[in-house]
Amino acid sequence: MKKLITKPKTIFAIVHDILASVVAWTFGFSLRFNFDIPADFIRVLLTTMPWVVMLQLAIFMYVGLYQGVWRFASLPDLKRILKAVTFSALAVAGALFMLKPYGVIPRSVLILNPVLLLLIMGGSRLAYRAWKEHKLYGLTQTLGSPVLVLGAGEAGVTLVKDLSRSSQWQVVGLLDNDVSMIGRSLFGVKVLGSFLQLAQIVKATGVKHVIVAMPATNHQLRKEVVDLANGLNLEVLTVPAIEDLMSGRLSISQIRKVEVEDLLGRDVVTLDVSGLTHAIEHQTVLVSGAGGSIGSELCKQILKFRPALLVCLDVSEYALYQLEQSFVEMTQDVQKLFLVRDVRNAASIVETLNKYKPSLVFHAAAYKHVPMMENYNVFGALENNVLGTYTLAEASKQAGVDQFVLISTDKAVNPTNVMGASKRMAEMVCQGLQDSKSTRFVIVRFGNVLGSSGSVIPKFREQIAKGGPVTVTHPEITRYFMSIPEAAQLVMQAGLMGRGGEIFVLDMGEPVKIAELAKNMIHLSGFDTEQIKIVYSGLRPGEKLYEELLADDEHTLPTSHPKLRIAQARKADIIWVKQLLAWLDSVRFENEAEIKRQITGWVDEYQAQLGLPEDTSPQPIKGISSTLLH
Repeated sequence: MKKLITKPKTIFAIVHDILASVVAWTFGFSLRFNFDIPADFIRVLLTTMPWVVMLQLAIFMYVGLYQGVWRFASLPDLKRILKAVTFSALAVAGALFMLKPYGVIPRSVLILNPVLLLLIMGGSRLAYRAWKEHKLYGLTQTLGSPVLVLGAGEAGVTLVKDLSRSSQWQVVGLLDNDVSMIGRSLFGVKVLGSFLQLAQIVKATGVKHVIVAMPATNHQLRKEVVDLANGLNLEVLTVPAIEDLMSGRLSISQIRKVEVEDLLGRDVVTLDVSGLTHAIEHQTVLVSGAGGSIGSELCKQILKFRPALLVCLDVSEYALYQLEQSFVEMTQDVQKLFLVRDVRNAASIVETLNKYKPSLVFHAAAYKHVPMMENYNVFGALENNVLGTYTLAEASKQAGVDQFVLISTDKAVNPTNVMGASKRMAEMVCQGLQDSKSTRFVIVRFGNVLGSSGSVIPKFREQIAKGGPVTVTHPEITRYFMSIPEAAQLVMQAGLMGRGGEIFVLDMGEPVKIAELAKNMIHLSGFDTEQIKIVYSGLRPGEKLYEELLADDEHTLPTSHPKLRIAQARKADIIWVKQLLAWLDSVRFENEAEIKRQITGWVDEYQAQLGLPEDTSPQPIKGISSTLLH
């Protein structure tokens, strides 16, 4: 408090409140006697005033009245003033009743004084704020571009309040489908109508911009509103996502252009927070592939539940460096370890698991690029995705890990490519290692995630920035999409629910046509398909038109979570796993066409695409043997 009192603005506030106390005490007597105070009571007024003022000032300081800033005076400040005035009124009345030092004080004065004091102190602060904001923003407010805010809920109201100080925007109205809100005025801005009336309201107001302020609304309604605005050739902006607002990373006024991710966005995931807290808090958790899209998001989500140690493992030094930098402003009281390790190196993985003894392992490390794995890298895909999974899973089992969660893919269902087949083998390896006495192995399948490495969205964005064309492999190709945070959250939830050996399938929603996705991105970038063409380049090696989440002979069982189901898939046992490992070691130096042919013996549903002649397949250097079988 001493430091505060030395500030000029604090001294000004104290002097103001001393004068307010003097005026309120004097005016209370004046009102009591109709502005004709008898001489005896003038003496009482003057003799009591000094100690009344000092007592009130002491209480004002005690309750922290001078910690606020007048320019930002608001309801909490008024509550603090009310508290200070109430305490001071009780203190003054108590002192006069107990001591009676200067004669009788009219009871009406004791009632009038706090009322007057509250009006003077609160009113002056609010008046100062209004004057200051008018001085700063009043002359420029009308210079901003006219804009409509779509959504009159809490986010819309907060946005209107924030933009009232903006020199860039002038909010001319709100729209909302809630009939009870239409016609009402919020912070001086009227709710003009429903979303369906957007066209006529745009015509009447002449606006060229709209801001979609519905971060907590279901994504389908947001998409319909954005499509409606796009159809009117308006520039569509939006507020940050609900998770960014709740975390405090972004404020409601940090509006941005609508991206295609907003149109593909999904509803907020409901998590078993208490269960995840119990499973993760004060535990050691290891994430492989921690520098990748899913792995890095898993790490961020895990940190929220405050593990004792988070071990981030990746083969890429640069990816780990980027992950480390992204954690700089995050939870500082959680120990984080960044290890450059290759999951194919059995000795290194065993040493790591035995040293840090994680209770929970998330295995996100994998080669996932379908065309690249299809030719020239066939054994590399098997080595990393199958042998790498076995190495980490077996080491986890030997180190006493409680639970091992494998991140799988929808491409493991009826695979037409090596990558999908390798992930199906990885699933069966985990199931084969499952027994009733040790580590619980849980598999989670899902489709494409928005913005991940290898996603079409960054590629399309880059092509549009260059002026096109945008390349799509086939006009009918479809894919499932979900956001990276949603995928990571559901992986954690599935891991919590798993009892061992299950394959969880995430609810991926409706499949999206990639051609439509490309058109939406072109439109959101301010162009049309005449300006930026869409070119169909043909399916790539190993690529299929439609992704599936379940194989033909599989069925699913419901779970307690609406976005998770359990696949009833063909399982493997430990004998199958040992035979698979022996086969992998035997085909290490085979040509790729032969390896693809033999994969069908391990993954019945695999449909090999023998794209390369046998003699063009590059041969690995002979003499290298697997360390994984020893």
